Formats: sequence, C-alpha cells, structure tokens
Amino acid sequence: MNTAEMTDRIANGQGFIAALDQSGGSTPKALRGYGVEDDAWSGEDEMYAEIHKMRSRVITAPSFSNGKVIGAILFEKTMDGMVDGKTTAEALKDRGVVPFIKVDQGLEDEENGVQLMKPLDKLDALLAKSVAAGMFGTKMRSVIKSANPKGIADIVAQQFEVGRTILAAGLMPILEPEYDITAADRAEGEEMLKSEILTRLDRLPEGEQVMLKLSIPVKDDLYRELIDHPKVLRVVALSGGYSTDEACEKLAKNPGMIASFSRGLLQDLRAGQSDEEFDRSLGGAIDQICEASVA
Repeated sequence: MNTAEMTDRIANGQGFIAALDQSGGSTPKALRGYGVEDDAWSGEDEMYAEIHKMRSRVITAPSFSNGKVIGAILFEKTMDGMVDGKTTAEALKDRGVVPFIKVDQGLEDEENGVQLMKPLDKLDALLAKSVAAGMFGTKMRSVIKSANPKGIADIVAQQFEVGRTILAAGLMPILEPEYDITAADRAEGEEMLKSEILTRLDRLPEGEQVMLKLSIPVKDDLYRELIDHPKVLRVVALSGGYSTDEACEKLAKNPGMIASFSRGLLQDLRAGQSDEEFDRSLGGAIDQICEASVA
C-alpha cells in the first residue's frame, strides 16, 4: 500500500485499529496476562523479545488479515523487528493493515488535573526512522484526570503542537488526550475537551488533517462534530480499562467512532494456546470489536 491507499483505508475502512504498543512498565503486565511470567525472561532485551513473539503471533494469525483490522499501532521495538522474514510494517501492509508508531516518551506528574507528555527529545530521530520504515502515522498519549479548564487547554495545545511537527515529517498523527474513565466529572470535562479540540482544528491550515483517539464519551455521540470535521481523518476510541464486552457496548452507541483497543483485543490470548485456539480467540474478539465499530 502506498500513502494514498493507506489514507483511504483508514478514512473509509470498515473495521478498527489494533493497539499493539505496550511499552516499558506496561510490558510485564501484558506478558503476565498472556501467560508469560516474569521468571521466563531476564532483562529488557529478553522481555521485549517475548512481547515481540506475542505480537508476531497476532499479526500472522489468519483472523488478523480478514479485512476487519485496518490499522495497527506499534511500539518502536516492534517496528524495528521482523515478522515472517519482513519488517513489521511490510508484514502488516501485506495483510492490508496500516502501520502506526507510538512516539510519546511517557507522562509528566499530574498538574492542573492532567498529565502532559514528557518532552519528546527523541521525536525527530524517531520520525525519520519511521518514515524510512514505511510507517503511515504516529500515536501519542496524555491523560486528563479532572475537568480543569486550564489543564484541558494545555493538554490539547501540546497534542496539536507536536502533531504539527509530525505532519511536517510526512506522517499522520493520532492525537490521544485520554480522559480517565474513573473521573467523577468526566461528562463535564469531555464537553471542555471537545470545545478545545474544535478550536484547534479550526486553526489547522487548509489541507491538513489529524486523527483523534479518545475515551468513549459518557454522552452518546458527543463527538459527532469531530467525526464529521473535514480536518479529522478518523476518530478512534480507546478501551480505557473496560472489558471487551463493556467497551463494545459503549462504542456501538457512538456511530462513526471506531475502536483502537489493546486490552479488549488481547485479553483472552494465552501463550499456551494451540494455533487454532489462539486464532479462534483472536478472531472472536476481532469480530466483536469490528461489529461495534461499524454499527
């Protein structure tokens, strides 16, 4: 797939984006959930080798290339690895899956009710490497904890500022100001978030687009203006800690918003499953998440 084909696939594809980008501190937990305990590896290199084996198994499973997964978000080390003798990006594109790369470097401590991204001092080098690897886009996450107007304005401003740098490098940014689903004031804060995003979208130059990755809103169809906005390629939803069933039930009430799930996609996969069992579990999750995404 070339850039135009990948753009069309993301804009119009009837499916969802798989989040395969666990990194750093979240990797041991992801491995334990998969059935690989901490004593199975020693040191970061072995840990990342184990998670790459898991991701490779997902990518090469027959159900992953059934057309319902239109994109996948990767961690840098996954992008650097090989799948079926090809670079991960090429292996994905051969299966009709558009590759994205996680570019944030973690979160700052909470201030004004939000956790901004830490300075992205490796961004330029990572963007250059991602372009060379044939990636289509990027993803970067920050977190909103409460309905603080200044904090929400700051988090949206940071996402768009970095997003412009990513666009200039020739990649499509997924902006992810996640709203903590446990926050008591989330309904109020999501209205603020939508307003700030709309303001920033209207400032983008003509011809530029971004993607948005947002928590499934408390109010059904809250993000309709964002979904329909000409400067938004696609709005995707994170599962935010919901189970697959919960996330899909809530997502289906937000037409036009498609999934970008991690836990919801991978929660029933285990290292000890046979290939047939593994693909059956993965395929069931893919079918369920796709159905909610295109409802």
